[in-house]
Amino acid sequence: MEIAFINSPLGITKIVGDESGIVEISVKDEGVISSTIPNELLEAVNQLQDYFNGKRTDFNFRLNPKGTDFQQLVWQELCNIPFGKTISYLDLSKKIGNVKAIRAVASANGKNPLWIVFPCHRVIGIDGSLTGYAGGLWRKKWLIEHENPSPQQSLF
Repeated sequence: MEIAFINSPLGITKIVGDESGIVEISVKDEGVISSTIPNELLEAVNQLQDYFNGKRTDFNFRLNPKGTDFQQLVWQELCNIPFGKTISYLDLSKKIGNVKAIRAVASANGKNPLWIVFPCHRVIGIDGSLTGYAGGLWRKKWLIEHENPSPQQSLF
């Protein structure tokens, strides 16, 4: 596995992967920026930088996330949330076909291994509140505002 650390507006972004794809993207408050980027991670690094610079709304580099079948289902459904939009945890549960799985959906969302790429920041409380975010609510707020600088538009 190759690892790179890049600077982002939200902290130090850690990218882990190999020729099979990216397995992890996460953010930390501090760390050391990589002086070189391994070839296997270069496309992910470039696309993330484009995202933060407002030049990209989706990602198409190779992914290889590790998780249960249920987690994979939830993470794939996250990718269907349009850029600049939000949905509730309840609506996400409905989209995977199990309204009673709201807590399991929230748990899978919290275990998202590919920060920003699987846009878990676009999932909010049914009342529109910013609830739960592994990277901190201030980052969730920043990401939502970055994607939609106008008043928030939701799908529900």
